Amino acid sequence: MNGISENFRKKLHTIIYEADTPAGRFFDLALLAIILISIIAVMLESVASIKIKHGYALAVIEWIITILFTLEYIARIIAVRQPWRYILSFYGIIDLLAMLPKYIGLLFPGSGFLIAIRAVRLLRIFRILKLVHFVGASNQVVAALKKSRVKIAVFLFGVIVICIILGTLMYMIEGPESGFTSIPVSVYWTVVTLTTVGFGDITPVTPFGQLVSMVVMILGYGIIAVPTGLVTAQLVSDHKVNLNTQYCPNCSAGTHRDDARYCYNCGSHLND
Repeated sequence: MNGISENFRKKLHTIIYEADTPAGRFFDLALLAIILISIIAVMLESVASIKIKHGYALAVIEWIITILFTLEYIARIIAVRQPWRYILSFYGIIDLLAMLPKYIGLLFPGSGFLIAIRAVRLLRIFRILKLVHFVGASNQVVAALKKSRVKIAVFLFGVIVICIILGTLMYMIEGPESGFTSIPVSVYWTVVTLTTVGFGDITPVTPFGQLVSMVVMILGYGIIAVPTGLVTAQLVSDHKVNLNTQYCPNCSAGTHRDDARYCYNCGSHLND
């Protein structure tokens, strides 16, 4: 009985957590379709006219999706040897939130926050990126972001310093009579102008203030391009991309090397 149970668990783990088999690819594509249908249903439900006319149909769709997510959540728990590692993981919490809204709605009818919780289901699409067709690109982007994080952090710190200096300068130049009532407000204006958003709620009126604002605007175009350049340069320099989609059946660790046979985290044998 234990052998049959273990064999079933391995097969279930391969289907649910890996994407390099026909069954695994089908499962992920089916899950992707369900997630997209769910998000579309949430969006349509927020339109009053559609909800009035098709509210019953949307409720039926929501119940079907909730039941499917519940069965999937239970299957994911069964497929791993240490269920609590999955339950307390980031994706485990997201999976739980994906099915909770309908059940919460039974206890608290008309809860407005349920739509926001259901929208969290969109985060589950990131799990689907483990498909072989996408895992190379997604791994490469994530690796580039990780390797560039220190450079980006230093750059952002420099931007914050510039915003504080320019905001203080504008406060001294324009003053409260032009809407720059304090340094924090002036820093807010600097950030809005630097990012080329330009709300227009505060505008400089003095010639010197307008000159500084022109410098801030031009500086904004260069600042926006820097993080993109850092990540792009890192992407170009990275060539080796692991396409392995296996998750450890014991500890649920992912991102293994292509030639890995054992988990780098706990040493357990990976499913063949």
